[in-house]
Amino acid sequence: MSIEDEINEIVQWCENKKKEKQCIYIIEKNPFATKFNWTRNIINIEIDKPLATASKSNFVYNSTIKKLYRYINYTWMPINNPK
Repeated sequence: MSIEDEINEIVQWCENKKKEKQCIYIIEKNPFATKFNWTRNIINIEIDKPLATASKSNFVYNSTIKKLYRYINYTWMPINNPK
């Protein structure tokens, strides 16, 4: 499985959580921490939380533009390219 496939799996999980919970924003424990090595140090996944108030140790998913962000080198970087 490539990194792109793994990112797509995380994005799909975020989309499903958003539909399931139907909240303004959601903070969930990262279920992929033990599944994918590169997500090991990410504690939570925040869905639709503003980047300005999100924790820098989490992933942040923006469901409006379908982008997954990670805090890298003092800035929020999108790690996926939605189609």
